[in-house]
Amino acid sequence: MTAIVTDSPAVRAAAERLAAAARLGTPSAPVRDLIGPDDVTLAYAVQRLGIDERVAAGAQIVGRKIGLTSPAVQRQLGVDQPDFGVLFGDMDVTETAAAQRPRLLQPKVEAELAFVLNADLDDDLLDVTSVRGAVDYAVAALEIVDSRIAGWDISFADTVADNASSGWFVLGSERLSLTEFEPREIAMNMAINGEIVSTGTGSACLGDPLEALAWLARTARDFGEPLRAGEIVLSGALGPMAPLRPGARVRSELFSGARTLGIVEFALEEE
Repeated sequence: MTAIVTDSPAVRAAAERLAAAARLGTPSAPVRDLIGPDDVTLAYAVQRLGIDERVAAGAQIVGRKIGLTSPAVQRQLGVDQPDFGVLFGDMDVTETAAAQRPRLLQPKVEAELAFVLNADLDDDLLDVTSVRGAVDYAVAALEIVDSRIAGWDISFADTVADNASSGWFVLGSERLSLTEFEPREIAMNMAINGEIVSTGTGSACLGDPLEALAWLARTARDFGEPLRAGEIVLSGALGPMAPLRPGARVRSELFSGARTLGIVEFALEEE
């Protein structure tokens, strides 16, 4: 994101407010009083400062996430465009013991399709065809989103600044080739403690999860941080997110017609 970094007292104050919330485990006031509710440049500048601080402390970037792709989630949060953030290695809790997971403040969960890349995406032309060719495989995924801002009282700039409201993610074990299915045609259901709480389709994710990936590839390239081979990309929610409370057992299934493509499960420990 080096192409848009803007340094100012307001940007630094916003970054410190969010960092303090994460460090202390206490959600903060929104940061839009500092950077405005919809200033994309300043919001990503705050995000970049937070990323740089984590990397300097030893965190490893393993991929990116696309947020706010589903109309249902956009309506839930009162926004009208996608955003993106960075995935760090410690956010992958697929096989992490509960005691070793990073702290969450106000978690919610959503079901997604994740892509793992086998090629860089830094060309001039980045469309559905070119990004499809860069996908090694896809897997069912859960994203546990979180907010450092009290009560999820967020504008677009607030969530962007807060690394796109990132928390954890969980990947399914079944690796899917894009020769086996069309991402836009999949269906999803997600249950918590056996009760269906969210349903959706691939077409709810910017019309096609591959369109979401192409959007991210172009945006990340233009920000000076193109997607690279080996990275994980969470392509965005396929349906509404749901609150995640202690003791919850989450299960999501992806389907293509009558065929189950993948299952991903996760349990949040009791307090």
